[in-house]
Amino acid sequence: MSQNAEPSVVNDAVRGDFVPRVWGLITPYWRSEERAKAWLLLIAVIALSLVSVGISVWINHWYKDFYNALEKKDSAAFWSLIGYFGLIAAAGIVGAVYRLYLTQMLTIRWRRWLTEQHFSRWLAHKNYYQLEQGGYTDNPDQRISEDLNSFTDNTLTLGLGLIRTVVSLVSFSIILWGVSGSIVVFGITIPGYMFWCALLYAAVGSWLAHLIGRRLIGLSNQQQRFEADLRFSMVRVRENAESIALYNGEPNEHERLSTRFNRVWQNFWTQMKVTKRLTFFTAGYSQIAIIFPFIVAAPRYFAGKIELGELMQINSAFGNVQENFSWFIDAYVTLASWRATCDRLLSFRQAMTDNEQRQPAIDVKTQGDALKLNDLSLDLADGRALLHGANLQVAAGDRVMLRGRSGSGKSTLLRAMGGLWPQGGGAIRLPQERALFLPQKPYLPIGTLRDSLSYPQVSDTYSSERYEEVLRTCRLEHLIPKLDEANQWQRVLSGGEQQRLAFARALLYRPRWLYLDEATSAMDEEDEAMLYQALIDQLPGLSVVSVGHRSSLARFHPRLVRIDAGQLVAQ
Repeated sequence: MSQNAEPSVVNDAVRGDFVPRVWGLITPYWRSEERAKAWLLLIAVIALSLVSVGISVWINHWYKDFYNALEKKDSAAFWSLIGYFGLIAAAGIVGAVYRLYLTQMLTIRWRRWLTEQHFSRWLAHKNYYQLEQGGYTDNPDQRISEDLNSFTDNTLTLGLGLIRTVVSLVSFSIILWGVSGSIVVFGITIPGYMFWCALLYAAVGSWLAHLIGRRLIGLSNQQQRFEADLRFSMVRVRENAESIALYNGEPNEHERLSTRFNRVWQNFWTQMKVTKRLTFFTAGYSQIAIIFPFIVAAPRYFAGKIELGELMQINSAFGNVQENFSWFIDAYVTLASWRATCDRLLSFRQAMTDNEQRQPAIDVKTQGDALKLNDLSLDLADGRALLHGANLQVAAGDRVMLRGRSGSGKSTLLRAMGGLWPQGGGAIRLPQERALFLPQKPYLPIGTLRDSLSYPQVSDTYSSERYEEVLRTCRLEHLIPKLDEANQWQRVLSGGEQQRLAFARALLYRPRWLYLDEATSAMDEEDEAMLYQALIDQLPGLSVVSVGHRSSLARFHPRLVRIDAGQLVAQ
């Protein structure tokens, strides 16, 4: 499956029960070990939001007195109300600052908790590997880093905004109902008619906004995916800079990057056109809302039934009620982005769930003190068989070399032993003793050289003397002064140096079973012989299963097994 694809079954499952799935994503944090602090922060933020609503109501009443003072040219009342407004404004400023501060605190705490949970799950059950191999989901790095950030931020923003809107709506609806009076339409008296005008205005506006902007949900989802694909392609160029440079592959890479960016550009252009239409509507809607309450209330004002202050109070109350009723319109773009983010997170989680629940075709267990293959079959994703009905037993202390033509399944067999190959059948029984796999291209984490040597253990597991000893054994003594230097060692060291460092790692780790997949392919035969001999001399009783092509390796492996026509053949 391509990097840009996503299984339709996952999307269908997500769309089918979106609300309960999102609820399942939101609620665990509020029941977690951090629930006490989370709820305390949430209650504080909600309380400050309610305070801000109270201040808005306060200002609404102030409008009435202030404009009446202006109409009556009452200087003393004017200056008194100015001072009064200063107190209201100060309270509003303090409340707004701490509401934002505590909301950000809650957001980052929630994001940290969710990120740790997703790190744990992504790295468990080999999800990080299986999802990449099967193409079940695109750009998991973006989903964990960016989508979780957007999810927590937008969920709190929308949730708290909705709470504040509901409280504000109730408060100002009561005010508007009380001050707007009644109107007679076709002989029918309508009490609180300004409230009904605001409701009708917002309802029609929300319906039209949804019709105009509903495409933004899908477009936002695609935009996030295309942006992530572009970043992934640029990272690939950085990771393979030397190979690309030697191939003079710049025109090819330029075309690939341009193709990726064209998807970003075209989707964004479509988003722009939809957003433009939506903005035309929302801007017009907002502008009309400024004069709409004056137009509706003007007959009562000119008839002398209300004073200027009451007119301004009606305008303020109407504006708040209409604004609260129009929350859906104002938040539509954010809602579209939030829905797209939720879809991406839910499909990512569904893919991990599917992988975790998938019954492995090959029964791999740790059991006993020998390596056993029982009626083992290995298939490719297209159904082609690599190996069928294979049986093999490797006793403790044996050293076995797997040989065969390129593509015969040697490396695939080692992956199956590592529990990484999903297609096939039969059983693999791995010995219970300490084991280590050395792939052809070693993984060197970004950090100090000491970190790379000790991986997968922490760097303080061994003494400095021991690190220096294994580096000398593996002819890497020139790296001893750099043990505590932090770098991207996978770029700094040559292929041969990286493989020698992997052997140094094995000497440190001292496994009882060592599995090597073309682990000396970048070395010369002299270094290869020296390192294999070092393993034999320094790790007595070591069991070895090697994949290799060179005939020079045969002398270090008393047993040779060849994969030929899908069968394991002893030589």
